[in-house]
Amino acid sequence: MSPGASSNRPSSPLLGPTVELLQQLIRNECVNDGTPESGNEVRNADLLEAYLGGGGLDVERYESLPGRGSLVARIEGSDPSAPSLCLMGHTDVVPVNADSWSHDPFGGERIRNADGDEEIWGRGAIDMLNLTSSMAVAFRHLAETGFRPRGTLIYFGVADEEAGGTWGAEWMFEHHPEAIAADYVLTELGGWSAVGGDGTRRITINVGEKGLAWRRLRVRGTPGHGSMPFGADNALVTAAEVVRRLAAYRPAPHLDEIWRGQVASMGLPDDVEAALLDPARVLSTIEQMPTPIARTCHAATHTTISPNVAHGGQKTNTIPDVIDLDVDIRTVPGTSEADVAALLADALGDLADRVEVTVLQQYDPTISPIGNPLWDTLAEHTQVAYPGSQLIPGIVTGGTDARFYRSRGSVAYGAGLFTPQMDFATFGQRFHGNDERVDVASLDLAVELWVGVARDLLD
Repeated sequence: MSPGASSNRPSSPLLGPTVELLQQLIRNECVNDGTPESGNEVRNADLLEAYLGGGGLDVERYESLPGRGSLVARIEGSDPSAPSLCLMGHTDVVPVNADSWSHDPFGGERIRNADGDEEIWGRGAIDMLNLTSSMAVAFRHLAETGFRPRGTLIYFGVADEEAGGTWGAEWMFEHHPEAIAADYVLTELGGWSAVGGDGTRRITINVGEKGLAWRRLRVRGTPGHGSMPFGADNALVTAAEVVRRLAAYRPAPHLDEIWRGQVASMGLPDDVEAALLDPARVLSTIEQMPTPIARTCHAATHTTISPNVAHGGQKTNTIPDVIDLDVDIRTVPGTSEADVAALLADALGDLADRVEVTVLQQYDPTISPIGNPLWDTLAEHTQVAYPGSQLIPGIVTGGTDARFYRSRGSVAYGAGLFTPQMDFATFGQRFHGNDERVDVASLDLAVELWVGVARDLLD
């Protein structure tokens, strides 16, 4: 069994167009800061429409708000009863602090690293413009080579994924569901791999994701003059204690079969593997790991609570009477909305009565089954790069637009294919991080994967 990708495999002729399209998508700087007027995904929609239209494809455009453009292209199947496949890539990216980067985050530069590998640098290179571009190139190639499948193939370039999909996938399902409905969906995140202790390379395909339970916690106090703080009911001071308690709270671990498969893929010593599967020891074991790995392992096994935004106060010399805290809560499978309320009450203790909780976003965890034609086709085509490898299911610790499909009965996977250098820890560190980049060889693997899967699944 080969621990790495085949070194004898020649580069795909589709690699060049994929690199060029990725660079242009990065340079269009479609930054989504969560406000309705941000994103400007129309720039990337224009680019993708021109690219796909150049291959003779008809492209439909949709705007939920001015500048928030999504697009859909289709290769219609000959058999309406045959399964359909959607290749879905989002076109927006998260904000960036350019001062913390080694290169221009929107330069889309092609740079050779210290190991001699070429990489494309820029915000969105990993999340997920690498897949958005490789999917578009694969889609156009299939159309240009006369692909006439039994089942319909859909390309969906969608806006607003980075802010929860309100003006993207969610809006499309509310207003144009017929344009994007599919039996099977491939999107972010997945495709990294590692060699286990038995010498087998295991490739993670994410079959589900944690739930989204964003909450606003309002803390009230009594206003007063800042020159007389003794004994004051300062809402900011109380809010600080609320934040401290949330950060210190330790929910119970959730160790399921998906987690067992992930642990088996890490190639860890037997004693560490056993500890990661033990509810009584998993947290203390994670705490001893390097931070990039520990962060991801903790998120995969626990409901997480992250107080990230504070609003309030009026003036330096005025004791504030209202502070709002926006809290990012990601729930493990099986967690209900009532469970979230109970968890917050437990974390806050005697301060719970001082806090008003408002739902900002709520989405239950979603899981797709394995053991179906899409899973089997992915397993077959990963063998091209990694002979003898195995697929293992994983769960996304953040949120993706796949949840909108799963909640409607579609099988949706976070997929891809990366070189051995893009392992679990490296992927997690670059995702939304400084110096985000993807190696060119991984783009090569991905574009060939999409072509092969579409041909075999839909023919």
